[in-house]
Amino acid sequence: MRRALAATEHRLLPRGWRDALRQVLLFVGTYLLYQIVRGLVDGNDVARASWNATKVIDLERTLHVFVEPSVQAWALGDHWIMDIADWTYLNAHYAVSIGALLFIYMRRNDSFYFVRNMFMIAMMIALVGYAVYPTAPPRLMPEWGFTDAIQQFTGVTAEQGPSSALLNLYAAIPSMHVCFALMTGLPMARLVRPRPAKIAWCVYPVFIAFVVIVTGNHYLTDVFLGALTAVISALAAAKLLARARPDAWAFYRRRRAAAGSAGQATA
Repeated sequence: MRRALAATEHRLLPRGWRDALRQVLLFVGTYLLYQIVRGLVDGNDVARASWNATKVIDLERTLHVFVEPSVQAWALGDHWIMDIADWTYLNAHYAVSIGALLFIYMRRNDSFYFVRNMFMIAMMIALVGYAVYPTAPPRLMPEWGFTDAIQQFTGVTAEQGPSSALLNLYAAIPSMHVCFALMTGLPMARLVRPRPAKIAWCVYPVFIAFVVIVTGNHYLTDVFLGALTAVISALAAAKLLARARPDAWAFYRRRRAAAGSAGQATA
């Protein structure tokens, strides 16, 4: 019985309870920092957030890429598309991200610390964006032809959904839905073995980008900046952190090539 319990614990917690607790504390600490920044910027300057949103729209119009109202109007014509998009926006963002992180930690542990570092860097970048450039999402700009699709089809606003505790009303830039989707989708596509699963994880970030547009929660600019945040975070994790501690923080293939049989120290 003890051997079975020990084997189960090793499978679920490859580096023991202490390391698992350390990782939880790191994410909780980042969340608390997020809440502090949210308290400083959320709802304190509605006029500034609306003005910044208008500037984003003007930029897209100048570049002839302001297609979000048309895309949303098309999706609103098919209730089943909007129902799927609304449910995904309200429920999948944190559930899929947490699920992917748990899978990587328990089943591909040597890759977890690189992915973790990407998330930490990305959230720090997002906090700067929220504080420096608070921006009203499209659903709060009805004068430009946008609709709050979530409220229309579910009877609740995004602020009342399961992720409401983590929501900053004027945190449109960057889109962390897209950023998180890239930082989970691409690593998972490399880590899972079945080909259909690899394809699904590759498509996942594109699907999330579609969801945030048709629900009226992000502009194309936000999507681009969310993707850029993911790229910068991956480069920083690989070029700075992983080089500093290749035996602990590099992605698994690089670790095997660089570290060989070296000890596995983690933070």
